[in-house]
Amino acid sequence: MKADYLTYQRARQAAVVGLVVQTLVAGGWLIYAILSDDHAARSSAFFFGAGILGWLCLVILFDQHRRERIEYMEAEALAQSGGESSAVFTQEELKPQARRLGMLHRVLTPAVSWIIASLLIGFGVWRFVAYRELMNPPPAKEGGVTTTPIFLGTKHEYALLAMGAIVAVCGFLVARFTAGMAKQTAWANLRAGAALAAGTSLLGLVHAVAVIVDLVGPSWLMEKLPWVVPLFLVVIGAEIIFNLILGAYRPRRANEIPKPAFDSRLLGFVAAPDRVAQSIGEAINYQLGFDVTGGWFYQLVSKTLAPLILVALVLMWLMTAFVIVQPHQRAMKLRFGAPVGEELAPGPHVKMPWPIESIYVPEYFSRDQKGRFVLEDRSVKGLRIIELGTLTKSGAKAILWTNDHPGQEVFQYVRSMRGDAAATTDSAAIVPAALGVPGTTDAGLVDLAMVSVEMPLHYVIRDVKAYDTLAAPMQRDELLKTVAQGEITQYFQSVYLDQVLGADRTRISDELRVLVQKAFDRLNQTPDGKVLGAGVEVIYVGVAGVHPPKPAAKAFETPVQADQRRFANLLKAEADKVQTLTQVVGDYNLAGRIADEIDNLNALLERKRREGDKSTITDANVAEQEVKIGQLIGQAGGKSASTLAKASAERWQKHMSARGRALRYDGQVAMYEAAPMVFLSRQYFDAMTKLTEGSRMYIVGGGQGSVRWLIDGTDKEVGTDIFRPKEE
Repeated sequence: MKADYLTYQRARQAAVVGLVVQTLVAGGWLIYAILSDDHAARSSAFFFGAGILGWLCLVILFDQHRRERIEYMEAEALAQSGGESSAVFTQEELKPQARRLGMLHRVLTPAVSWIIASLLIGFGVWRFVAYRELMNPPPAKEGGVTTTPIFLGTKHEYALLAMGAIVAVCGFLVARFTAGMAKQTAWANLRAGAALAAGTSLLGLVHAVAVIVDLVGPSWLMEKLPWVVPLFLVVIGAEIIFNLILGAYRPRRANEIPKPAFDSRLLGFVAAPDRVAQSIGEAINYQLGFDVTGGWFYQLVSKTLAPLILVALVLMWLMTAFVIVQPHQRAMKLRFGAPVGEELAPGPHVKMPWPIESIYVPEYFSRDQKGRFVLEDRSVKGLRIIELGTLTKSGAKAILWTNDHPGQEVFQYVRSMRGDAAATTDSAAIVPAALGVPGTTDAGLVDLAMVSVEMPLHYVIRDVKAYDTLAAPMQRDELLKTVAQGEITQYFQSVYLDQVLGADRTRISDELRVLVQKAFDRLNQTPDGKVLGAGVEVIYVGVAGVHPPKPAAKAFETPVQADQRRFANLLKAEADKVQTLTQVVGDYNLAGRIADEIDNLNALLERKRREGDKSTITDANVAEQEVKIGQLIGQAGGKSASTLAKASAERWQKHMSARGRALRYDGQVAMYEAAPMVFLSRQYFDAMTKLTEGSRMYIVGGGQGSVRWLIDGTDKEVGTDIFRPKEE
């Protein structure tokens, strides 16, 4: 191809088309990303916007090439006409467009490449970090509520599907068209634009495929896009920087047109996949040493390829007649959609090929974070769980009545107090009385309390056919949940609050399991009136996590605290009882027996007093009972036994002292009778001796007829006269 100005003019037109398409795609995608609040779509919009700079650079380059070719033709015509020798300017001065073209290749192209690389890496890192912070929020402050991040995806899935498909098609067409033109040497730089268009097409295709996967199955691809797109931006930006560094040290041939650094080799494979296949074929031929595609075997296979494919398809169709039911499955054979025969047990089976007959195993669906159904497995074995009450989520804080509970709470209404057995449950009487209709009374109404209850229902499939005909696959659990909740709501209106909060939850759980099972067995009635039931067996209906609403939790703490104080007082009284009885009796185990014997003694005394002289109870009986009590007290030890022992000792001491005085008196009487004067004199002198003991006594002689006593009443140990005043 001749590299004239028309050649570069056509390349400029192709670059302008690419610029227009890239601008429209970037603008439309940005509007959608802002309206839909889609994190991954916003990240992709940055790549589309960076592509505008690349196409704009190519438009400027090819336009300058066109100008340079026109200038070259004018200079060549001037030289042929002989006007060059008479020109005022030199040869170099007559080529300003060529100098400007060289300047663009040296300055503009590297600058645009650096800008694109910086934008892609900067935006990629920013979007990656922003999404990581969005999905990993900081821990809640003291008293706050810990929330679990939930991926919300896009608000307009079908709009994203349409946008992704349009972008993928437009980008692919532009990429293939420009990549084909880039095979010509003059248009080689269009390969950089083809790479940008291929990247745009690839991102649009990935978004469209993610939406399709999200609609028909799990949303894992849609959840990964906010992570993948920023990484894609960083990788492409890093490749551009790598190309810039290599381009600075790569030797160039004379008159070689430099390639833009944003000409991505990775995206070039998407724009021109035929080059990849061609390179692989050439590599195989090089390794084997001969042309594989020119051999007889390759030619034979190419001629018989269609019959081989047809035979393979027929064999694959015949293989649909053989099925294997897994150990955890039980299947039904469907002939044109209608069940035939009995259930198929685990193992190999033979049937008519598809679509005449097919095998059906009931599906097990669950809900994802967006509330949509996700196919978990095809099985009839194992437990399946339906949440009938409050849905809880794990959190960092303890689950208390006074805390905010994460998740969705479902409240049940129970009777608030006992003693309302006469209350009615007839709605015809309750509604008018509750609305205050004149002539009605609220005597039959009952006070209700509202509690939140976690109630997981566990069930297993027993009848595959009945379970399959119950409802559509994604509606079976919803139907079972609705029926079970109706039975549970009605049942809770007959129980009391203390039963639900107390130890009756096991009994309530068993009764609910029976009621729910009966309700399930009444489902699935055939047109001929036969009731098949739900085909499931209820294993367990739990009653756990019962708590009142948060505003009422404080009121529940008051009686609980009172009960705790009462229980603490009882324990303290019991401890005081043990301590007191241990101190008094000594042996706590004998205290009760001693108390019983004391009660028996009091009963004997009361009976004797009441019967009077006619009583058959003697003093010996009373004494015997007292001795028995004393022996028990002595056996137990303690303060009572010590007191009794001390009293007994004092009693014997006083008794023996009194007895000694009595015997002494008898001796004194005998002495008096034997010698009265001697006894009296002795007693007299003994009395005087005791009287004057400790005092000075002087005996003074006098007349024979009389004796005079002089007694000194002062203390004999005192040497001075204590009664004489001290002289000053």
